[in-house]
Amino acid sequence: MVERKKGCPEEYPVRLIVNDIQLAIFQLTKGDLTDWAYGYLFSERLIHKKEDLQQLWISEDQSVIKVRISGDIERLLAFKEKHHTAGCGNGITFFSMTDISKFQKVECSLKTTQTKLMEKMRKFYDLSPLYLETGGMHGACVLLPNHSLEIREDIGRHNAVDKIIGHCLQSDYNPKQLILLTTGRVSYEMLSKVANYGIGIIASRTAATLQAVQLAKVLDVEVVGYLRGKMGIVYTELGRVETS
Repeated sequence: MVERKKGCPEEYPVRLIVNDIQLAIFQLTKGDLTDWAYGYLFSERLIHKKEDLQQLWISEDQSVIKVRISGDIERLLAFKEKHHTAGCGNGITFFSMTDISKFQKVECSLKTTQTKLMEKMRKFYDLSPLYLETGGMHGACVLLPNHSLEIREDIGRHNAVDKIIGHCLQSDYNPKQLILLTTGRVSYEMLSKVANYGIGIIASRTAATLQAVQLAKVLDVEVVGYLRGKMGIVYTELGRVETS
């Protein structure tokens, strides 16, 4: 018998207005939008710490997010140069090669095993309610030092990563002590977000792109892909993930 899902994944247009400038309209799954706003603005380097986001307002129907920031206003004024990414949810990024060249290498002494990552990936799925409800959602989660998982979900893989980064930023977590798990492909843009926040290990159920792996090697981020069942590929071999 074919198992039928209870519902379909949902996405809605959400306008992001920053300092009275409409930045873009994003396709998002409603929920955890405060986390998304913090994470997106931080990932795009429009803010550099949580205190740079001075005011945040979300409309009752969650279709509009208005924020006031004290961060990189000149960067904000250049928003017309935005690029549409290939990621789910029609993500938008301001990143360029010039931006990436200014990133610092990620300092991380954290070590783990491929077996532990597989175990946590299975638990990640079991604790993802929107995925279990629809079978069509992406998720991102962080593995904390106490071995617990904190999870965010969205129709778009980039959005889910922004949500979890925003949550971590507000919670004052030390990124050097975190491991990020994602259900989506690790693309150049996603690797940029993770490196910018300072997480040194990212693992995905699916592949990493060649460009993401090349960037990871430059920025010292360990990347693990195809983490499913008893499989897994460590693309970067920085010694942070033991495979035996």
